[in-house]
Amino acid sequence: MPQPSMSRADWVLLVLLSLLWGGSFFFVGVVVTALPALTIVWLRVALAAAVLAAVLVATGTPFPARRAWPALAVMGLLNNAIPFTSFVLAQGEIASGLAAILNATTPLFTLVIAAMATADERLTPGKMLGIALGLAGVATMIGGSALTEGAAHAGAQALCLLAALSYGCAGVWGRRFRGMGLAPLATAFGMLASSALILLPLMLWRDQPLSLSVPGVRVVAAMAALAVFSTAVAYLLFFRLLASAGAVNLSLVTFLIPPSAIALGLLFLGETLALRHILGLALILAGLAAVDGRLFLSRRPTSP
Repeated sequence: MPQPSMSRADWVLLVLLSLLWGGSFFFVGVVVTALPALTIVWLRVALAAAVLAAVLVATGTPFPARRAWPALAVMGLLNNAIPFTSFVLAQGEIASGLAAILNATTPLFTLVIAAMATADERLTPGKMLGIALGLAGVATMIGGSALTEGAAHAGAQALCLLAALSYGCAGVWGRRFRGMGLAPLATAFGMLASSALILLPLMLWRDQPLSLSVPGVRVVAAMAALAVFSTAVAYLLFFRLLASAGAVNLSLVTFLIPPSAIALGLLFLGETLALRHILGLALILAGLAAVDGRLFLSRRPTSP
């Protein structure tokens, strides 16, 4: 099989997905001050699953068949339960900038796992160069202060790396849904519903949600946005891109999340753009071009 390539539409969807997931860092930062970690994660996946269930009914799209649920449960564990919980717990100790750097290791894990488990997503010099440039760009944008602040929180950093590894496994595992005939909407619903069921007993035991006080309007609004936009809508794009672009290309979204978060800060929070942000963005764009490969192919001389 040929390696999946990125079309122009795929790149547009990838940037949109990065905006949705970049916003999740802000939303989590709001809700983590008022709700415990497992409650946040369960509400995120359960509310998102409810939204997608309503869309399934409204559009007449079939729900996942019984044979697909075991694979969907594994996907829910790898792509939601483990990484969402890990990042929420980690953000209670370390800066979001350091979490973003560690999250950007996802393509490294995905490259290695995909190369071992698949025949069509091989390690190439262009992809390896692109990953290196992308990591350098993210580190440049965040700056060195986040690394210094996180040096004393090895456990939290390990949780972020665990989340990145889990995302890498999920990207490769999710390839199987292309052959199951499931619509992206049905796949996203099944994954989120499975992760909600997996997390429910642990959340009830650990967080005792009935004893929690009612959060304020700001927290409720952030929780709703996290569930609807950064989860339900985001995973519709995720599974569409996974089918068309492949796991390794899709994992590049982790490089775009930090600049997306900075862009949101510029637009809505009045933040300023530093020189390191511009330099980091240039490195990230160079890395994306290296992984995509078409820019370099277009510069090769053609045969007469």
